[in-house]
Amino acid sequence: MAMAPGGRRCLLLLLLLLLSVLGPPALGDPGPLEDVVIDRYYIPKICLREAQMGDFIRYHYNGTFKDGKKFDSSYDRGATVAGVVGVGRLITGMDRGLQGMCVNERRHLIVPPHLGYGSIGVAGLIPPDATLYFDVVMLDIWNKNDKLQITTLSKPERCNRTVENSDFVRYHYNGTLLDGTPFDSSYSRNQTYNTYIGKGYIIPGMDQGLQGVCMGEHRRVVIPPHLAYGENGAGDKIPGSAVLIFDVHIIDFHNPEDPVEIQTVFRPEGCNVTTRNRDFVRYHYNCSLLDGTRLFSSHDYEKPQEVTLGANKVIEGLNSGLLDMCAGERRVLIVPPHLGHGESGARGVPGSAVLRFEVELISMEEGVPEGYLFIWHGDPPANLYEQMDLNKDGGIPAEEFSTFIKTQVAEGKGRLMPSSDPEKVIADMFRNQDRNQDGKITPDELKLKSDEDQEKIHEEL
Repeated sequence: MAMAPGGRRCLLLLLLLLLSVLGPPALGDPGPLEDVVIDRYYIPKICLREAQMGDFIRYHYNGTFKDGKKFDSSYDRGATVAGVVGVGRLITGMDRGLQGMCVNERRHLIVPPHLGYGSIGVAGLIPPDATLYFDVVMLDIWNKNDKLQITTLSKPERCNRTVENSDFVRYHYNGTLLDGTPFDSSYSRNQTYNTYIGKGYIIPGMDQGLQGVCMGEHRRVVIPPHLAYGENGAGDKIPGSAVLIFDVHIIDFHNPEDPVEIQTVFRPEGCNVTTRNRDFVRYHYNCSLLDGTRLFSSHDYEKPQEVTLGANKVIEGLNSGLLDMCAGERRVLIVPPHLGHGESGARGVPGSAVLRFEVELISMEEGVPEGYLFIWHGDPPANLYEQMDLNKDGGIPAEEFSTFIKTQVAEGKGRLMPSSDPEKVIADMFRNQDRNQDGKITPDELKLKSDEDQEKIHEEL
């Protein structure tokens, strides 16, 4: 039966209305996936580098089937997977799915059979024509052409000297993997790492990364594996083929050939008399490390430090820095460890530490030659024993000896070895002359040191 044109139009409108409600006719199963499906479900805010074809990468993954059953996991083996991406060493779907990833990025990958293990599968593990599901996290990316990366984080305004080969450096560091996992820190041990530079004592990347650094500088050094621990890694903290990041703070450095560095801060006008070895000096000092860490100060005590120069009573560098000073002069001394407390350090002083002294010479007294406790300013009396035997009884007790020596000093005829305790010096002199220790000096016992030295020469001849 024929339908009027108006009826046909109504039927067409009705069919369109039904299609809008029910949707298009079913097309059946869309068929197998043509390519790997990538879901970038976590992308880090900072992505300095993406994995490219030919890059070496380290990653963790879980592998499952569609029903969630696990067939493999790097986590279960306790080791990351490492290899080159995009060159056919992985299944095609993984090769494609890993490219473009950032460090710490996470992806879900769906790998169709023809990009996985195909119609053959893996006996006992992956059935034929299996679609594989991977959950991947990228941990490391590097290339054999990568070079050392150095970033200066902070640098002192004044940098008079930088590290060179053969310098000895003390520094703190934090070491992490590229994904941020820490593997070591000198701070956790509460002591600096100390080493020579350019002598192969540390990994090549760090040897290069510390060249040219200033005292007090903070620096970040990114080291590719071929300049670090290579394919084998180190211990249980650094996996094979790992990129290492070191955040370094230089505490101090020196060279074994360094002398004491002396900076004169103030020198009085008309300075004609300066210190020499064997002089007795009084001085104030502040001692610190080069990073400003305070160690010791004479100002913490009631009086200045006292010492006889050249008598091995202070470290060699400080002794050198106190020579040729005027009373009232102020200096800054930089003392390298080989002229300080050496590799072992001392109480309160770290090993191999460069020391900074601020010194002020308060006073000085002219010394006497080494081995002498008293010297004459001219020739000694020809009848020395008779003059010393004040009561003329043939013996010189300690009190009589002391009175005579003090008189010589008071009259300017001689001087004692400078000391904070002159009485002790005189007592030592008496003890040296009282050879049988009976409490008095006899004529046979009294000898000048110059005469004793001459006797020794004759004996040797």
